[in-house]
Amino acid sequence: MGIFKKISSFLKDNDKETLKDKLNDSSDLIHSTEYKSKLKVISESENINTDSLEAKNGLDKGLEKTKNTFFSKLGKVLIGKSKVDDDVLDDLEEVLITSDVGVKTTIKIIERIEKRVSRDKFLGSKELNKILKEEIVGILLDQHSNDGSTFEALLPHNPYVIMVVGVNGVGKTTTIGKLANKYKLIGKKVMLGASDTFRAGAIDQLQVWADRVGVKLVKQSMGSDPASVAFDTLKSAKAQKIDVVIIDTAGRLHNKVNLMNELSKIKRVMDKVIPESPHEVLLVLDGSTGQNAFEQAKQFSSATDVSSLAITKLDGTAKGGVVLGISHQLKIPVRYIGVGEKMEDLQIFDPKSFVDSLFR
Repeated sequence: MGIFKKISSFLKDNDKETLKDKLNDSSDLIHSTEYKSKLKVISESENINTDSLEAKNGLDKGLEKTKNTFFSKLGKVLIGKSKVDDDVLDDLEEVLITSDVGVKTTIKIIERIEKRVSRDKFLGSKELNKILKEEIVGILLDQHSNDGSTFEALLPHNPYVIMVVGVNGVGKTTTIGKLANKYKLIGKKVMLGASDTFRAGAIDQLQVWADRVGVKLVKQSMGSDPASVAFDTLKSAKAQKIDVVIIDTAGRLHNKVNLMNELSKIKRVMDKVIPESPHEVLLVLDGSTGQNAFEQAKQFSSATDVSSLAITKLDGTAKGGVVLGISHQLKIPVRYIGVGEKMEDLQIFDPKSFVDSLFR
């Protein structure tokens, strides 16, 4: 008996609907205490990774709007076509661009597909999905390695210091809270630093997340020197043997020069306390803004050395293609994606799983 049938039978489902169907239709079920406890009993005997199962389902649901929109457009391109010709490729180009993949990245994908079409002379349109999937994965893998597939693997230093940047409203504070929760769940001691001392409410919002997750927060009053907060945070982290330090920073100052100077100052101060820190500069972007996210990424990349990206709010948008375009054009790996509002809905970005979900 398959795992989904075993779980369904175990739960004594009267209407005979398989749990697999429920997993596709109900995010509430997979987060319920009853489901998790009963799934655990079966999975232990079957040696099944239930965390991976839930992550897969969460990713599928989170990308549902992007998937539906993209394949609706792609389906119209292929109606009545028996082979991939110039007209199909022109239409595919339009689909990719209007899906927020970006012009440069779209051109790259089309060029790769053209080479394969020219090599395999009688390529049919039925094979286009497979080829498109392979080429998208290939482009993403150019910027990503597989050494960060778990949160544990992302900690080459102790303490590991992450400086988080991004404009106001992209989900920066929420991402920090979810990151803190992820690291705490694997047994790490986490500390937050409230270095966004300019925006009204920023410190209070971070305090709410610190309390919710159950981690320590170092803060000063609004208007304090952000670098001073970062200094205090790292000193405390060293003294208390903290594993992960996450520093929040201002989303926007009066102009780019001020922002650049402020971020540079924070980095210099941190380096004095813990050499080579911050070990990661994480830029948070709102995936639902599509092409505007490109511009934000460019601005922050010019203001500081961004080393990784977190793209949020993908569950509420059909613009998930922006993940591909940003990663390809900026040559910066996407480290995390946000596919829902729950604490567990921040996932480590895996290119193959991401594309598999889109094409599933």
